[in-house]
Amino acid sequence: MRNLKLIIILAMISFGVQAQPFGLKSISAAKTFQMHIYYGTGGKGAYVKYNGQQGFIALRLKSRTEQGKTSALKVTYVWDEVVEGKVTGTYKLSQQANLISGASYLRLKDQKLFKLEQEKGLEDNSEKASYLLHGVIISFSAGMDDKLTFRYPDKMIKTALLTGFDSPEPQRKGTIADYNFDGYDDVAFSIPDAGMGVYRTFTIYLYNPVSKRFELLTAPDDPRAKCAGFCDVTLDKQHKWLITACRGGANWWRNVYQYTNYKKLTWISSKTAVN
Repeated sequence: MRNLKLIIILAMISFGVQAQPFGLKSISAAKTFQMHIYYGTGGKGAYVKYNGQQGFIALRLKSRTEQGKTSALKVTYVWDEVVEGKVTGTYKLSQQANLISGASYLRLKDQKLFKLEQEKGLEDNSEKASYLLHGVIISFSAGMDDKLTFRYPDKMIKTALLTGFDSPEPQRKGTIADYNFDGYDDVAFSIPDAGMGVYRTFTIYLYNPVSKRFELLTAPDDPRAKCAGFCDVTLDKQHKWLITACRGGANWWRNVYQYTNYKKLTWISSKTAVN
């Protein structure tokens, strides 16, 4: 059981609690400019939006490096700026907790380097987090607002309601991962369980590359499973298993599922977690 609890703690750390979007401003340009930079799990789903401009610019993750451990972890991201399919610049920043350091933008056409710094006054007070994934802007709140919005490249906007909180201290987290092993990243949202708060419950949206839409993954309803819904979801890429874990009575349970098609899960096994 100790091992399972450690896995859960590490998973919660890996989700990251970041006050994104981060506000940045230039400190080495004749004319100051300001921006917000958005990104999700491991630097995926990134884009930048300049203050005073209507559009946004996609950022493609180039590298991610780590220094230190747990609460002292410092992560450095490097992204390529992509405009109309061409790389036009490079963004770099380091994040430690909710602090940004060593931020810069390199403009490729003239190799000019602009130094950037975090600007607290630029932070978004709406609590809205946002990702750019497959050309789709995905927006949600880390707080009490349950609204989820998908803004598609063809101008279609779809909204949904995420599961609400029972906890007085809400903390919704977004995660970008390939949840059905089809080679396309999907997105999930998790909140503390309504009981003791010892695990997290997930809502998962899969990206359909044919329709180019995100579709809600229905939780399997198998009486042999020991966890209802999606709890503390992890992925086994080698076996292409989606695994849930929860506490039932005095036991921790591990439930294994496999896809029979791109969005239908079939129960494989349920076992108690042991040391």
